[in-house]
Amino acid sequence: MWTVLAALQTEYGAIRGEELEPLMAGLAAGDQEALGQLYRRTRTAVYGLALSILRHGHDAEDVTQDTFVRAWEKAEQYRPQGTPMAWLLAIARNLALMKLRERARTQDLPPEDWASFAIDSHDVTTEDRTILAAALSTLSDQERQIIMLHVTAGLKHREIAQLLELPLSTVLSKYRRALSKLKQKLEGGDAR
Repeated sequence: MWTVLAALQTEYGAIRGEELEPLMAGLAAGDQEALGQLYRRTRTAVYGLALSILRHGHDAEDVTQDTFVRAWEKAEQYRPQGTPMAWLLAIARNLALMKLRERARTQDLPPEDWASFAIDSHDVTTEDRTILAAALSTLSDQERQIIMLHVTAGLKHREIAQLLELPLSTVLSKYRRALSKLKQKLEGGDAR
């Protein structure tokens, strides 16, 4: 089971808060290079969250770009007592929900949009990606969000609960259920 999480982290790249703190300080100081580095390190997690909410690739791309524009504009408001990733994802979530309300629609997420979420990695083969996509498809949207936020963005369960506005116990139970489904799928069982 932990190999699945390791594959997700390799595939989507977990991010540590201490790596982002200096970039946030640079952002607040108006350093465009810091913005570029922040974008390169976090865009996948931001896009993944937006995609899981909007279920439409182009809208998720728009929200991803808008998130970094908003971060650039509001960088001086960031306070180091939180985590930079949680701050960015909160911006992305709010923008995605606003876009969802504007459009008042949701769509099924085509597999090619989830495929575009993947980063090129030499450690993860095409076969691994196919197996990973199949395993993730067994999860509900909320379970997939929780797994992806924990594994790719490195958020703690309480941060995920706060971001998704869910009780911590719900996040923990959905996380455990999602892990169980992934394990069943990867071991060849029928995950439901």
